[in-house]
Amino acid sequence: MSTGCVKRAFKHRFYPTDAQAAELSRTFGCVRKVYNLALAARTEAWARQERIDYNQTSALLTSWKKTEQLAFLNDVSSVPLQQCLRHLQTAFTNFFAKRAKYPRFKSRKKSRRSAEYTTSGFRFRDGKLTLAKMTEPLDIVWSRPLPADAEPSTVTVSQDAAGRWFVSLLVEDPSVVPLSATSRAVGVDVGLDHLLTLSTGEKIANPRHERRDRARLARAQRNLSRKAEGSNNQAKARRKVARVHTRIADRRRDHLHKLTTRLVRENQTIVIEDLAVRAMVRNRNLARAISDAAWAEFRSLLEYKAAWYGREVIAVDRFFPSSRLCSACGSLARGMPLHVRIWTCEGCGTTHDRDVNAAKNLLAAGLAVTVCGAGVRPQRSTPGGRSATKQKPSQREP
Repeated sequence: MSTGCVKRAFKHRFYPTDAQAAELSRTFGCVRKVYNLALAARTEAWARQERIDYNQTSALLTSWKKTEQLAFLNDVSSVPLQQCLRHLQTAFTNFFAKRAKYPRFKSRKKSRRSAEYTTSGFRFRDGKLTLAKMTEPLDIVWSRPLPADAEPSTVTVSQDAAGRWFVSLLVEDPSVVPLSATSRAVGVDVGLDHLLTLSTGEKIANPRHERRDRARLARAQRNLSRKAEGSNNQAKARRKVARVHTRIADRRRDHLHKLTTRLVRENQTIVIEDLAVRAMVRNRNLARAISDAAWAEFRSLLEYKAAWYGREVIAVDRFFPSSRLCSACGSLARGMPLHVRIWTCEGCGTTHDRDVNAAKNLLAAGLAVTVCGAGVRPQRSTPGGRSATKQKPSQREP
């Protein structure tokens, strides 16, 4: 971990005035328009076997502002428009590096409504934030204080589908420093009956946030389906559906933040399984439950917090037979359907809880890679790899 301060985004809710909301809505629309125009220009150039970079799209933006059809682009701050061109450049850089798919056009209905301001596009003084083209500061609810003497480098304003307004300030946080080293290590097996099972034997219940609000969500969706297409009532009903979804997502994210923070603070090494969640949700019977468990989000939060605080996260290859391998003698069971939660090893006679046994095997495999470099994957992007044991699994583990 570098010795410099970690840049951290502090996200707060705010309540704009009518004039501020109108200005921001215009800005969101202009950002989307410029992004789509620049993407179209770059796509056409690509078809002609030409390359257009950020500097050329910036020059195109200047020419667009001078036309009668796009003169409205002059009514909003130029900073978010330039930033969206930089974001497009980043998207193409990731595409050419084969880290992402080809950039897609932004949709008025489906795409995220946001605008990013750099230091020339806002003023932050005495805890008050004023954006360009605005005369009054934003009415921000400071749910948590910024670091002392914080100077935001970028400010991102967004509005979610439920109509809530948020502002995210990117600042350097000197309080994020590596934690004291510890000898503790833990294996973590994710599941549906229990969200997490630790190699210590502890099981963390699955809150099933989506199931708790499923009836409320179904009522809101039925109400939405009865509204006339394009009507104001349909827009109101759509916001009600979005409010239920945001309630579910907020609770899920809060729970995962608490779990990952605890794991990072208590353990030096955390071993997880490299699951292909995107492929697993194709299972029609388990897709809703897997999505509600948010295994991918759990891993993402765990990895960046571990990087912040000097911990290590090791991802064991998804084909490692953690459930069928006896953690006591190393024998490999022939088969194990998902409904089998407790099993007895034929080799040594030890009775195992399926999830606890899997967590213990993950921990052993993860520690093996730190000692001898076995083929478990320490990072998401590392290709291929064989399991840390020499046994060859006959089928993919759930």
